[in-house]
Parts: sequence; structure tokens; C-alpha cells
Amino acid sequence: MYKAKIYLFMLSLSMAIFFYSSCSQPKALTILHTNDIHSNFLPHEAAWVRDNPKPQIGGFNELYFVADSIKRVKNVLLLDAGDVMTGNPITEYKYKGALGGALFEMMNMIGYEVWCPGNHDFDISQDNFVKLTKIAKFPTVSANLVNNEGKNHLNNLPYIIVDKTGIKIGIIGIMSQDLYGLVNQNNLVGIRVLSPIETLQKYINEIDTKTDLIIALTHQGVYDDSVLAVNVRGLDVIIGAHSHTRLTKPKLINDVIIAQAGGNNENLGELELFIENDKVTSFNGKLIPLWFRADRPKNQLSSLVDSMQITIEKDYSEIIGILKSDWKRGGGESGIGNFITDAQRIAAKTDIAFMNNHGIRRDLPAGKMSKKDLFEVLPFYNILTTFQLSGQQIKSIVKYYIKDKSPIQFSGIKCQWTKKEGDIEILKLDIQGKPIEDDRIYSAAASDYFIGEAKRYLGLEINNAIQLNMTVFDEVRKVVLNTKEIDSKIENRIEEIK
Repeated sequence: MYKAKIYLFMLSLSMAIFFYSSCSQPKALTILHTNDIHSNFLPHEAAWVRDNPKPQIGGFNELYFVADSIKRVKNVLLLDAGDVMTGNPITEYKYKGALGGALFEMMNMIGYEVWCPGNHDFDISQDNFVKLTKIAKFPTVSANLVNNEGKNHLNNLPYIIVDKTGIKIGIIGIMSQDLYGLVNQNNLVGIRVLSPIETLQKYINEIDTKTDLIIALTHQGVYDDSVLAVNVRGLDVIIGAHSHTRLTKPKLINDVIIAQAGGNNENLGELELFIENDKVTSFNGKLIPLWFRADRPKNQLSSLVDSMQITIEKDYSEIIGILKSDWKRGGGESGIGNFITDAQRIAAKTDIAFMNNHGIRRDLPAGKMSKKDLFEVLPFYNILTTFQLSGQQIKSIVKYYIKDKSPIQFSGIKCQWTKKEGDIEILKLDIQGKPIEDDRIYSAAASDYFIGEAKRYLGLEINNAIQLNMTVFDEVRKVVLNTKEIDSKIENRIEEIK
């Protein structure tokens, strides 16, 4: 009898210990995260390293092996916060019916579990975007992208709840409300972007009682993520993107943990969480540099990576010109901007041309220029477009550029100006070397994206644009081929006389 009582006591005690440990012990979760990959499925030079030759960093092979090594020992959730597309010619090749589809097949092989799209994932077309989401074997979450009926119509879900060893995790996707200023508007027809704060709070309220942890997977930048953290209740973590911010350690704002991994597939973010009673009790985050290792074993992923690399090198390795001086972007006029706008003007046979600074995506050093180099400078599928402007309108554009420091480049325009009594006075304004005439109609060229954002760039709307059957990249490439040796310089096309 005595032994039976001892046995029952010990059994009760062990059950109590088990119940306490299973209910009260913090549970561990490791979030692995990437953002702003921009088609960097291959390793590339670590440009900031002073060594010569510079080491290689990034690529999907390295990402796979680093993520896999962590998965083997930890409870892992692998997420991406958007801008998988745009930056490498791989997006020009169809795979399973979608341009850039091979990138999402590679992500399937790496083991991604959820992603939130970014603005550049719409660069080709809305239809291509939907095809990409169908190649992905992981769900697309973007709660505030809806149609006119308020429905998520892009094969996207507002959120998903996943279970990781007993931890129920709600993941809500959020797109930047500036989407219409970031993407060619032709690609966004029928899409509405709802308020990030209101949309996120709505779905937090809906899933709070069903989850142990709520993550906002966002593509809007670290500043807007901070605003989001301050203005919502019930959120635990933000995995962010868009601003390419390298948060070597997570930020903590209003008890919300904010993490972001930089960009270009150079780092894998690792965020370790301990969760107890519906709260994060402690966390630790870091970035893991993806230094390239040539001794990685071959696998199914590396076979696909290698095949795409061989195809691209075959099609894009052609040397198309020689740069006699560096192509460097800047806040104002640049040699690279002058050449690209001149090329657009020549191709479209217009009087003037414009280019937005942000459309020029890479600097190039002096030396041989390959087709791939130029593609990385101009990776967008932008259509060359023509339109008309009066001399008076061109004057207003030039004044707008000077006053508002509009981030654009010019071709065909030469201006001298000065400040007089706090205002802008145009001293001289020539079009193609001849004095401008207020009532004359001039022809102009720019990309179709630029036309959609003309109010922001030029200070006026463009309503008479005609799309040509040519892309900006192709036409600039033709001018490079014809020029052969390029020595584009800053020419003070808009010059202040003091």
C-alpha cells in the first residue's frame, strides 16, 4: 500500500513536471529571411572588399547550403520579402510559361515557405506575376493588394497560418502604398493598394486568438516598417524589404522586432525567437554573409543554376562597346545619363529625351562593355515612347527641374540660368543648338514608365504619348554598337551662371 502511494505520488509529480514544461517552457523558432534578391541567383564580386581579386558572394547555391545547415539543427521558417525579379537576364527567359520562372523553381528547391511580393515582381506584367506565383510551391501573401471589389485576385492570400512544432505562426503580407509610383502603371491596371496600417490591424485582429506569433512580411522599407510598428497592436515581428537595409541586429520599436537582410542575395537573415504564452520572451538576430565556396557538392539546384548560367553567358557575353571613361550615376547630370538619353533621342528621332535617374541601375567601369553589363544598367522591360511638348512647356519643365531638383537626365536641351530676387531666371535655352520658340511644338522621347510618372518628374501630365515597337535597352544597345568607343561626359546641360 505504501509503495503504491509512493508510485502514485511520483507519477503525479512527473505528470505535473511534464505539463509545466510543455506549457510554460519557451519554444524556439528561427526565422531565416531574404529580401530584394533582384535575380542574383549567381555569386558576384563583393565590390566593397579591397582585396584583388575580390571574393565572390551570394548566389542560390550558397544560400541553399547555408539555410540547409541551419534547418538540420533548428526549428526553421524560411521567408522572402519580395523583389525577387529584375537585375539579371534570367528574367528574360521563359520557364514553365513565365519570364523569370526559373528563379521561383530555384526557390522551391531551396525550401522557401512563404513570400510577400515586391514592386519589381510586377516589372514585366501582371499576367507574368500571376504565372510566377503559380510556379512557386509556397504561398504568396499580400493583404493590401486587391481589385476594385476588394478581393485578393493575384493568386495572393492576405495571410497564412503555419505550424512549426506546435508554434502557430500568422504571416500577413503588406505591399508599399507607393506601388503606383514604383512600377509601370500599365502593369497595375485593376490593382488597388489599401492602407498598410489599417489592413494589417484588420488581419491581426482576425488571427490573434488563433496564433502564438504574428509576423508582418512587408515590402515598404525600414522607415515605413517603423511607422507600422508604432501604429498597430498585437504584432510581434516585421520581416522587411525594399530599402535594402542591412540590419546587422534587429530593431525593436514598440515591442515589435524589425529585421531586414540588405539585398542582392548577399546575406541570409537569421532571427532566433523564444516564445512563451503568446509572447516573444527573448530574441537574437544577425546577418550571415553568403561567401561563395567552390567546393559545394552538386545537386538538383546547382544543375538548374548552371544550365541558366550557361544559357545567359552564351546569349549575353558579346562585347558591344568600349567605355573610355567610367559610367557613374549621380544626383544630377551624369555621363551615363547623357549617353542613355542621347541614345533614346537618336532611336526615336526626336528633338529631346528624358530619363529618370532611378531607371539607371548600375555604374560601369571603363573598359569592355558586354551585353550583360548593359542589361544590368537597364534591366527594366521599358518601352520607348514619344510625345509632344510646346516650347513653353519645356521652359516650365526646366524650371521645375531646377527648383525641385527632379531626379532626371536630359538630351537635346542646353540651358543657362541664374537666381534673381529668389526666383529662377532663364538666360539661355536652346533645343538642338537653336533658341527655343515658345509656340513651337517639339518632339520628345522617354520610357513608358516615365510617362506614367511625368507629373512627378516633369511637373506636368503627358496625355499624347505614343508607344514605339522598341525597348529602351535594345535601342541603347544599338547605339552602343554603332558608337563602338564611348567617352560620355558631364556637359553642364543645365548650367547655373553665378
